[in-house]
Amino acid sequence: MRDPYTVLGVSQHASDSEIKQAYRKLAKQLHPDLNPDDPVVAERFKEVSAAYKILGDTDTRRKYDAGEIGPDGAPKSQFHYEYAGGGRGRGETGGFGFGGFDADDIFSEFFTNMRGPRRGGFRSEPQPTRGDDRRYKITVDFLDAAKGATRRINLPNGKMLDVRIPAGIEDGKQIRLKGQGHPGKNGGPDGDALIEVTVREHELFKRDGFDVHVDMPVTIIEAVLGAKIEVPTIDGKVAMTVPKGANAGRPLRLKGRGIRTGQGDERGDQYIRLSIMLPEKMDPDLEKLIGNWAKSNYYDVRGDLKTD
Repeated sequence: MRDPYTVLGVSQHASDSEIKQAYRKLAKQLHPDLNPDDPVVAERFKEVSAAYKILGDTDTRRKYDAGEIGPDGAPKSQFHYEYAGGGRGRGETGGFGFGGFDADDIFSEFFTNMRGPRRGGFRSEPQPTRGDDRRYKITVDFLDAAKGATRRINLPNGKMLDVRIPAGIEDGKQIRLKGQGHPGKNGGPDGDALIEVTVREHELFKRDGFDVHVDMPVTIIEAVLGAKIEVPTIDGKVAMTVPKGANAGRPLRLKGRGIRTGQGDERGDQYIRLSIMLPEKMDPDLEKLIGNWAKSNYYDVRGDLKTD
């Protein structure tokens, strides 16, 4: 594990309040609720939490600074040796003098023998191993992905599992279920279940980040005179005002009617793009009216189009 001071981005002389402030800032940025399907951020969050567990406690921090425990919080083995005659240097005769040998090298070789299956040494016990992850794929409707839902999947062992689809999940993202993967070995933790989510397209709603876009047809009467119409949103129909003289393609915004961002109750917006629809059967009176009006009110709508 890395040095906890480095993980939190503080110096060894940082005060308790500075350490706490650094942890809170990182924890807020890396919290799993804000990054539900990012395994890299999840591991970073664990690392930051472990570092604060060391430095956030005065007694534990003192032990770490004194070299009594490592960055993982485990005690360090201490081996003390002295030379006979009191304070003699290395290589002097008497007691535990080693002539021209370095005592650190001897102890290093001794511990290497204990860790590995070297000839004449000790063979280590099997180490705990984390189980492998299992991978699944599920497909959900647009509205279920936008608003959140629960889906049931069958595991290979016959167990059924309810999977919570978080509101706002995007197509291709993963959901991680802790401990639902392959079993660990030698007492190691079980792996996780990684569920890739595919979101079906909706015939009306189109997603852009946390915003939702909808094409809405209006009559020429509504576009010219203005009107109040009902428009669909992911939460149901709502009333919206079409202003007088509304142009086709002009986006109208419904604030806060989009996808949840994961930041509390914050949501994106919904944008309505108008398309003006003429009657299926053209009325002669309308043709005559428009023809007479156009004689003195013609206007160019394609002059700004670039052709190169």
